[in-house]
Amino acid sequence: MILIKNAQIIDGTGKPPFKGDILIKDDKISAIGTFPNQRAETVIDGLGLTATPGFIDPYATSDHYLTLFTNPLQPDFLLQGVTTIIGGHCGSSLAPLLYGSLKSIRKWGNPNQINIDWLSLKELKNTLRRLKIGVNFGTLAGHSTIRRDLIGEEIRDLTQSELELFQAALKQALQEGALGFSTGLSYSHSRHVSYSEIKNLLAAINGKGIYGTHLRNEKEDLIESVQETIKIAAETGTTTIISHFRPIIGFENQFQEALQLIQKNLGASNIYFQVNPFAASILPIYTLLPGWAQNGNLELMLENISEPNQRRQIIQDLNQANINFESMVIGEAQDNNYLIGKTLKEFSETRELSPADGLLVLMEITRMKALIFYPNINSAMATEAVLNPRSLIGSNSASLPAAGFALKPEKSTQTFPKFLEIAASKNVPLEEAIKKITLVPAKIFGLQKRGALAEGWFADLVMLKENQIVNVIVNGRLTIQDGKLTGESAGVPI
Repeated sequence: MILIKNAQIIDGTGKPPFKGDILIKDDKISAIGTFPNQRAETVIDGLGLTATPGFIDPYATSDHYLTLFTNPLQPDFLLQGVTTIIGGHCGSSLAPLLYGSLKSIRKWGNPNQINIDWLSLKELKNTLRRLKIGVNFGTLAGHSTIRRDLIGEEIRDLTQSELELFQAALKQALQEGALGFSTGLSYSHSRHVSYSEIKNLLAAINGKGIYGTHLRNEKEDLIESVQETIKIAAETGTTTIISHFRPIIGFENQFQEALQLIQKNLGASNIYFQVNPFAASILPIYTLLPGWAQNGNLELMLENISEPNQRRQIIQDLNQANINFESMVIGEAQDNNYLIGKTLKEFSETRELSPADGLLVLMEITRMKALIFYPNINSAMATEAVLNPRSLIGSNSASLPAAGFALKPEKSTQTFPKFLEIAASKNVPLEEAIKKITLVPAKIFGLQKRGALAEGWFADLVMLKENQIVNVIVNGRLTIQDGKLTGESAGVPI
């Protein structure tokens, strides 16, 4: 048992803080109150500390980067108070797999580095239990993952029989605990997917999970993309979350109009959006190509940029686009780690190339398996968006190894401390800020007995001092003590 004594308690519901003790037995909160004579194996002096529910990251990418397997403790999340992460976003999930393919995540991670010994979500959960992960992990079922397993690299409409197979796979995933369904409509294999296909697939959810979507277009056609999302949310009655909704520089007016559209249509559609307060996007390198050149799989795009006439046209289009090449940094380069941390300008100048030419050469060297850090977000507007009532605070990042893998973005380690700092600077009561990153996402995703401090609920807790993480408890086990990792892997698949 663990006994936390004399802490200020913020229970996640939004009600004011109160003083008390918390008794934890096994993986649950046994009691909350005052227990002067209670004994326990571990007693934590909570004087001067604030106890809150563990934070929930509704948009994490440790599944995309495969660091659930290569870095299972997930320390970057634990150290910022996160006890539960949700993956499977942007159409790409680890399960369900029809034939064992993870091609949909190649733009982020290398599936060849792990042993894929599962097909169903149930089997994936068994794998994660054996692995012993550091945080709780829930997932959506990814549209592109299932679709590409079903029809391979073809870009076409599904036949009726294929659609029925897809719906059956989605229903099974939901029965096995998938939290909903996601699409990545701006990526090459999903850009041309029809509205009716998505609507028919959401019928399989039948209101039992959420729909997460990466919009078809985040720039000049942002309004049309948001209108499409509002329409499908209204017509299907599905709670919908727009993934990494961001004010891209040059398109701030469209972003503001989109926010107004969402607010205006809340009566008919239940829509949220995920944000974080940082200015850099992490982009799969192929997404920097002109839209017409993002056609087919990575291998086909490589062939296209090698064809002289197409290459000339791509370079011309890149030079005419509003792209700040000089601010780009290579964040990951599979099998070419020596490139990590270099700017595109440095890479190009050492080869005596223009930035546009250098970008294409980088695509060739990395075989399109690179990630670019690009500060293309209006940081002031992003900061304002995190306090919007419809926003969900998510890192859009993975817990990455300390070295030898990729450049760590600030959001992978600072999303939740930064949010609390912003909330405090805007005089948001701490209990309201805590509710936004605990009980609110827990309710939206249907997480049972998580997101609040209550008797009989899972013992996921954070202890803060002046908004700094002191202790973290996951499922009743101390994983951060006095600001340091204990090495305990107490997370479970949910």
